[in-house]
Amino acid sequence: MAKNPVVIGVAGGSGSGKTSVTKAIYEHFKGHSILMLEQDFYYKDQSHLPFEQRLNTNYDHPLAFDNDLLIEHLNALMNHNSIEKPVYDYTLHTRSEDVIIVEPKDVIILEGILILEDERLRELMDIKLFVDTDADLRIIRRILRDIKERGRSIDSVIEQYISVVRPMHNQFIEPTKRYADIIIPEGGQNHVAIDLMVTKIQTILELNAIL
Repeated sequence: MAKNPVVIGVAGGSGSGKTSVTKAIYEHFKGHSILMLEQDFYYKDQSHLPFEQRLNTNYDHPLAFDNDLLIEHLNALMNHNSIEKPVYDYTLHTRSEDVIIVEPKDVIILEGILILEDERLRELMDIKLFVDTDADLRIIRRILRDIKERGRSIDSVIEQYISVVRPMHNQFIEPTKRYADIIIPEGGQNHVAIDLMVTKIQTILELNAIL
């Protein structure tokens, strides 16, 4: 009988370094039985809405995510079935017609700003991490990322941060810290915490190989 995969949740605010933590763990085990599942891929389909209305989407609010589909896919992977992961088109502000086939693995890393907000998701996780980084570092990282990767102006990034990102973080993301088993300060720069997680996952993989 196949053993259930181990699900590790990695949460934290925008710019906290949660993606760096996730990638550092994943890269260490590249080639092993491990996969990444990003909550960002599970924004709701908005193709039924006019484009002008889609422009007002608050991507930092829990209601922006299709957690029903994410939970369905997570359960499928845990039952050793493949899934068709959706792809989100940020230029059209809706789900793309493309999908990505994801095969089940022994370890699943689920990463996203609000994965600890939904109790149904929390119940599927074996280990819950929260990457906790000071607000000034998070805004600097977001400014640099959005200017470099998304071609945005510094004024637009700061305006969005003040009007949407910061209040959503304080209201919805920060409170989920209390659900975490482990809090990792400073994200990808915290090599000690990452090494501890790598060791834990290594133990899980070795146990799965034996059982």
